[in-house]
Amino acid sequence: MIPARAIPLFAFYTGLVTVATLIFTIFVPATRGYFNVGESAVYAVALLAGARAGAFAGGVGSMIADIVLGYYIFAPATLIVKGAEGGLLGLLSSRQPSLSRRSWRALSAAIAVGIAAAVYAVGSAFYVGESELTVGLPLVGQVTLLLSISAYVWAAAGIATGALILVLAALRGPEVGWTVICTIISGAVMVTGYFLYEQLILGYAAAAEVPFNVGQVLIGIAIALPAYRSLRAIKRKGQE
Repeated sequence: MIPARAIPLFAFYTGLVTVATLIFTIFVPATRGYFNVGESAVYAVALLAGARAGAFAGGVGSMIADIVLGYYIFAPATLIVKGAEGGLLGLLSSRQPSLSRRSWRALSAAIAVGIAAAVYAVGSAFYVGESELTVGLPLVGQVTLLLSISAYVWAAAGIATGALILVLAALRGPEVGWTVICTIISGAVMVTGYFLYEQLILGYAAAAEVPFNVGQVLIGIAIALPAYRSLRAIKRKGQE
């Protein structure tokens, strides 16, 4: 049950997830796949506001986006899968283990290298070639651009993401590695949930969609981490 005083905040978080999911999509004609940046909003809300807000905004906000985009068949799964993703991240991130500062730095460095390699591997394998980039909101106005994406783009993106994690660990706290681990675990729940729904319920060849969902997780991490850190700093100043 959501407390009455928290309803406006939950509504804001839900709207944030919906808009983030709708506003930016990349469609790849060669595979008929696409990804959006809604994951970043789910992660930022869960990290900032906790498990309850992450579950509600992640599930309901993402489901609304599915309905607006016309993907009605995925809406029931989205409500459950994205809700579980946001709720789990909020829960795990609040249970940070106690490690020495040196151990946190080593963990963050290892995570940075791993994420950088994963961004390049997934991007260069499944998001290279002609693609359609759509920016904007349905019924408000959208712009679609035809792009040619090369493996070099994903190499640069991987390096930038790894560097970002290292910078955040140095400036904002070395425990950033734990945040990334929690996000990866919750993202794995999302990838698995959609796989099972598409394979067992819809009868799709769901394995083909796994790399695209993994891509959403990686892009979501790259966007959510700096956003969350900035929002947390603002929240703390507002409470002082």
